[in-house]
Amino acid sequence: MQQVPLSEKLFHGAVSLEKTKEFVKPWRIPFDQKDLFVPACINGQAELPAGIRVTLRSNTESIKIAIVKATEFMQMDCLIDGILVKTAYISKGETTVLFNSLGSQMKVIELYLSQKVPVAVTGIYLDEGSEWEVIEDSRLQWITYGSSITHCYYSHSPSQTWPTLVANELDLNLTCLGYSGNCHLEPMVARMIRDLPADFISLCVGINIVGGKTLSERTFSSALIGFIQTIRDVQKDVPLAIISPIFHREREQQENEVGLSLEKVRVEILQVVNTLKKYGDKNIYYIDGLEMFGEEYEKWMPDGLHPDGDGDKILAARFRQMIESTIPQGNIRKY
Repeated sequence: MQQVPLSEKLFHGAVSLEKTKEFVKPWRIPFDQKDLFVPACINGQAELPAGIRVTLRSNTESIKIAIVKATEFMQMDCLIDGILVKTAYISKGETTVLFNSLGSQMKVIELYLSQKVPVAVTGIYLDEGSEWEVIEDSRLQWITYGSSITHCYYSHSPSQTWPTLVANELDLNLTCLGYSGNCHLEPMVARMIRDLPADFISLCVGINIVGGKTLSERTFSSALIGFIQTIRDVQKDVPLAIISPIFHREREQQENEVGLSLEKVRVEILQVVNTLKKYGDKNIYYIDGLEMFGEEYEKWMPDGLHPDGDGDKILAARFRQMIESTIPQGNIRKY
């Protein structure tokens, strides 16, 4: 097989790349500033490549991706012209993943990396003599930030997370900043989102803050305002959707030790959005998490908190419906 040079243009959806002589590893924070994203690169979540894919156009009938030894079981997906055709199951210790019988036509190939395990790529290989080219993704850029609900550990496979499903349905270029257990409105994350290219931004906040007791009644709204306003320093007119927590029975009304429940957080988020509207933000929108994924969908949450693979498909459909009904026609320039 012929080897494709590991150009940064092959990696879509990453914030940055760690490059060595042996491998290229995508990150969801700026790698050259990783020590500023405390603790421990967002508790290790920033090196998990949720939503990140290796993308090229080729007439190869097979493609092989070589990786540093898998540290645990994981999956990768192969999409051809946006359609999922194969899922690979990679055991701990394996170093290559092969997708074959892809057809001899020119096509866009996307290899979605595991959303649950770090992946360092050592090589990309195509059939000898096949043609290939890198692709510049000119689609509208969507950045979505959130918790495990956005990170989607429990999806059927890496390309079937709800943000990826929405992005592919709406033809958006996704950067997924879902950090499982670690959506705490850190200022460095706000600065990063501020400085990334974006045509649409969504923030799903609250569940980790209530569960982790990170912020209190006194500090939650001020932290959210600061986070949003930091983004608005640069992203002044980009449509910005603020999503409150989806349903979680245990924390709906039960206040934590610092006085927050999910019901209270939803009220505060709506108040923040309305306050910012009053002060002139014409492109900020509130999406109620209970409307997006409420009690009626609880049977798709086996642990009572995280939607399963089928639940992610519901989330994708509901989110699309809600942004189409909430954000005025044309404001993302897609509709």
